[in-house]
Amino acid sequence: MTQANRRRALALTAMGSALLSLSLLAANIQAAELRVMCYQDGNECDVLTELSKRFESKNADIKIIIDKVPYKTVVEQLPVQLASGQGPDIARVTEIGGLSKYYLDIGPYLKDRDYWEKNFSNTLSWMRTRAGDKGIYGLLSQLTVTGPYVNKTLFEQANVPMPGPKATWDDWVAATRKVAKATQVDAAMAWDRSGHRFAGPAISYGAKIFNGSGELVVDDGYRAIVQKFVDWNKDGTMAREVWAGAGGSAYRDAFEDFKNGRIVMYLSGSWQIRRMNSQIGKNFDWVVVPNPCGPAACSGMPGGAALVALKGSKSPKEVARYLDFLAQEDNYAELIAKTENLPAHMGLVQKGVNYNSAPEIKAALAVFSADIPRLSPLAYRLQGYQYNRSLMFPTVTRVTQAIVGEMSVADAMTRLSSDMAESVRQARK
Repeated sequence: MTQANRRRALALTAMGSALLSLSLLAANIQAAELRVMCYQDGNECDVLTELSKRFESKNADIKIIIDKVPYKTVVEQLPVQLASGQGPDIARVTEIGGLSKYYLDIGPYLKDRDYWEKNFSNTLSWMRTRAGDKGIYGLLSQLTVTGPYVNKTLFEQANVPMPGPKATWDDWVAATRKVAKATQVDAAMAWDRSGHRFAGPAISYGAKIFNGSGELVVDDGYRAIVQKFVDWNKDGTMAREVWAGAGGSAYRDAFEDFKNGRIVMYLSGSWQIRRMNSQIGKNFDWVVVPNPCGPAACSGMPGGAALVALKGSKSPKEVARYLDFLAQEDNYAELIAKTENLPAHMGLVQKGVNYNSAPEIKAALAVFSADIPRLSPLAYRLQGYQYNRSLMFPTVTRVTQAIVGEMSVADAMTRLSSDMAESVRQARK
């Protein structure tokens, strides 16, 4: 090769390297940045960050930025941002139906829409609020299930056998009363002061929740569980101060009562597992048991947090690609296992999730997981209903008034019906 040709070859090589550098720089400049507003109960945002790095390694044209914020920011600031046309591309929310008007339908951008419909069918509807809406707006990243915790040590001390998996609420009331009497604890049971917690037993006792027109209704099934619950509070079965000790619709849990060994059975939910494990420790043995049955079902209530796509995003295709990555079975299983949450993915519900957790946590998660297929379709429908608080909040107020004797159960239910109707009417304005 002549010197001139050699110089020409070197020049071409240098030009090619420069063009390649410019190409890579351009690709980097053009990479879509997706911002994810994320709060965490435990380590959810940390695990999401870990998965996002893996996503970026396979999708060089997308940069994921996880903005970790307090839960209060999601509740108070996110709605204001969205109303002003601002906000992130994706947000982790628990008020799933309340923000639905801001959601982006990623369905048209998904490669396999049927995969989502098959595996997340029970919870996709929570993000849809219009009749006939078939949009896919996000991914439930954490399913929660309500259910009871039991002080196993107290049962052993009282030498009373625990009821089996198909036991009724009446069976558990009888058993926990015996235990409470034998061990001289304050009360047999407590339920969180929450209309959401109340709804599972109500559905189990035959509450239809909706009438033929799809409107909320207080029927005989709902009245039946209210009467039982009021009676249990009056006869000492329930720790009366949990509901009677607060006013209006204010929330109060009974964790401290359970932690301190003052009650035998506590109706709360799967989100309490870590707290149980860390705060009770070796003070006593606690277990989760299946939701007790009523005449109609053996159901708790589902709930959870969702990663929702938002309309303000300038990169809808990239948002869909990222959420689709998280939704794939292996990635979703890793997210659920590392955060010690329950799966909303029906394939994983059937297969089970391999949790690398403490034995007590694994056992509790196993019981809650086994209860997922027992959840009534009505429970899913109520959880996804846009105005479910119109039933849940006044339930707490009116049932408490019946417990403390301000009004009869019949009057409380009449007032509940009118409260509920007015609340829905105001919300629809």
